[in-house]
This record gives sequence, structure tokens and C-alpha cells, in this order.
Amino acid sequence: MRSFILITIAILALSSCKETNNKIDSKPNLNPNNYNVAFLIIDGVFNTELTAPYDIYHHTIFRDSIKPMNVFTVSNKSDAVKTFEGLNILPDYNFLKDSLPRIDILVIPSAEHNLDTDLENKALLNFVKNTSKEALYVTSHCDGAFVLAKTGILNGIESTTFPGDIEAYKKMFPELTIHDSVLFVHDGKFITSAGGAKSFEASLYLCELLYGKKVADELAQGLVIDWDLDHVPNIIK
Repeated sequence: MRSFILITIAILALSSCKETNNKIDSKPNLNPNNYNVAFLIIDGVFNTELTAPYDIYHHTIFRDSIKPMNVFTVSNKSDAVKTFEGLNILPDYNFLKDSLPRIDILVIPSAEHNLDTDLENKALLNFVKNTSKEALYVTSHCDGAFVLAKTGILNGIESTTFPGDIEAYKKMFPELTIHDSVLFVHDGKFITSAGGAKSFEASLYLCELLYGKKVADELAQGLVIDWDLDHVPNIIK
């Protein structure tokens, strides 16, 4: 009898593990009528530049009479990505091996090595460049602009980045028109932001662009954010 009980417990435990693994490995269920918004996450990604736009865009599903956003994560690995602050996040897709859904909006949060080794990662740069060509909008936050610029796709595009790295940005990419003292720059399909907590502002701007002021105001109120585009230092081309 004792052996039977132990075997039963073992079977239940394996079943539970299998269900958990299936849940972890499953891809998100994307509404085909929504905008698909991919967040590029790599080791060392900073929490705020990821979670600020993620929160704003995810909350569009709670607004009426708009085309909301499917939000999901894309990485260069299948196992957990460790953020700079130590969170472990399991990506929804590995762009090196998975079949990806269409990407309407690509979000590039900053990461710890955006100024050095990430700029030597050809697979990463190729993904960003190729996806940017097809996307409706591409947004970067903080040092994510360095990754965009390294691909060459910002040539002829005005941009900005984290205030403390403006000089490094200008030095690395002297051919670009780079702005400081603004929270975001919108030029063509590209929206580059100063990052940090101001990633909220750049994200609310895109929502106001897509959905109008009323929806953007509602999104801001839901997250207790003071939002008024007229009082946000920006450059819109």
C-alpha cells in the first residue's frame, strides 16, 4: 500500500511538472486584429526601459473602440534573460530559431552592454535592422538608440538617447543628427527616448499618435502619470 501511494505521488508530481512546463513553453495567444508589439530583451536589459512601455502598451487592451496591442518578448536565447537589476524573464520567442509573428512595433529597451559588446553581435543587429524595415514604428529607450544607430538604419534620422550618454553617442555616430535636452525624438517611423522613467512619456506619445489624446489620457490616468504632450520636451519631425 505504501509503495502504491508513493508511486501515485510521483505520477502526480510528474504530471504537475509537465503542465507547468507546457505553460512555460507555450507561445502567447495573439489577437490577429491587434498591433503586434515586440520587446527586444537581452541579458542586462534594464527594468524600467522594459516595463514602462510594456505597461502602457499592455493597458491598451482595456480601452474601448481602438485597435489594441499584443505585447510579447523576443530574445536571442530561449532560456531566462536576467535583467540588470536581477529579474529573470523567460522570452516568448527566440529570434534565432523560432518562427516569429509579424512585428508592427519594435521596442528596444536599453541593456547593460548596448555601448560595447551588443554592438558586436551581428545576429542581434541583423534582427533589429531587418525588423525595423518592416515595422510600422520602432522605439528605443535610453541606450537602445546605440543598437539602432549601429545598424545604420538611423542614417538621415534625428534621434536622442540617455542624457548621460549623449556625448558618447555623438562621438560614436558623428554622422547622425542627435538632440539633447529632450525626452524623445520622433522622426519617420523611429521614436527614440531619453529612457528611465521618461520611457512612459515616449510610450504615451505613440499611443496618442495612434489612438488620440483621450485614450492616451486614460492610459496615463490608469497608471497615475501626469501626461500632457504640450509640456514634454520633444522633437517631432
